[in-house]
Amino acid sequence: GAMYYGLNDLSNNMILLDRKQSRCPNGLVFGTPGSGKSMSCKREITYVMLTTKDNVIICDPEDEYSPLVNRLGGQVIRLSPNSRDYVNPLDINLNYSEEENPLTLKSDFVLSFCELIMGSKTGLEAIEKTVIDRAVQMIYQPYFADPRPENMPVLGDLLDALMAQGIPEAERVAQALDLYVNGSLNFFNHRTTVDIRNRLVCFDIKGLGKNLKKPGMLIVQDAVWNTVTINRAIGRSTWYFVDEFHLLLKEEQTAAYSAEIWKRFRKWGGIPTGATQNPKDLLSSPEIENILENSDFIYLLNLSAGDRKLMTERLNISAEQLAYVTNADPGSGLLFFQNVILPFRDEFPKDTELYKLLTTKPSEVAHDGESR
Repeated sequence: GAMYYGLNDLSNNMILLDRKQSRCPNGLVFGTPGSGKSMSCKREITYVMLTTKDNVIICDPEDEYSPLVNRLGGQVIRLSPNSRDYVNPLDINLNYSEEENPLTLKSDFVLSFCELIMGSKTGLEAIEKTVIDRAVQMIYQPYFADPRPENMPVLGDLLDALMAQGIPEAERVAQALDLYVNGSLNFFNHRTTVDIRNRLVCFDIKGLGKNLKKPGMLIVQDAVWNTVTINRAIGRSTWYFVDEFHLLLKEEQTAAYSAEIWKRFRKWGGIPTGATQNPKDLLSSPEIENILENSDFIYLLNLSAGDRKLMTERLNISAEQLAYVTNADPGSGLLFFQNVILPFRDEFPKDTELYKLLTTKPSEVAHDGESR
């Protein structure tokens, strides 16, 4: 059903929308720091949790969502070198539809992952792609023959399957992968130890540091895809919120993979929302066309002068409409939904328990003895 997205600034009526009913439920949220970006995502997450049976997954680069997730009974997964929460990037789910071979998609992911960790500006060479794909086909055979959790491959198996090919190209990929298997980043070389079946899962990737944030986000995206395929089989929707979305569009591999998800999610009952305070980076990505084209829900909060200019060109906003995202109060702005543009504001009552869970204003965040 429809959910609340603020008050219409012109008529004072409540804005009630059902993103699932749109041609393309994917969404984007833009706004400067302090404009109410995480707040609006958290409000939507709360509504989804309280009014539907859907799943929600959050990729949280700044550890802003855990108080709310804990209060709603969700599972927070901390991905970092000193955490004991493990997520296996090679997890695969066999519930794919007839037309999709699970290995094709998994191979896509592993190629993106290898390309990212090899850090080559020109991308993978044809032979490197071949040896990776060959290794992927190999390592899943035992699991397909006998799908028990202990037969699920890990990155170490991928490394072995590369080395076994005994050719320099395979060895080169293996050398890059070694850091993630035997080196200091080997926490990605474990079978999954956390329950990803909770209806609400938050991946806190703040502890991943600069170098690992992009591979981390890629792994989270793949875990989301796994959940989407499981849910599709039982007719349940999966909402996916990714904060600092511009980070994913900065690298060619993660950008291509994200655009692919944006296009593919819809068929599978997935509803992704990308939020960013950095529209400039987002809009300069070559993949942004695909993403904008496949997003019927755009929530614009307060924007800086430079971003307003970019947005005006991109979304054909008039000067009158532009006024609503110029020095806007937190929680106010413009909402694009299908073919409608509405000015909105959201004056959330501050004396509620929910407000305390939603806010990220440093002065208002309750420090209940948590180390943050």
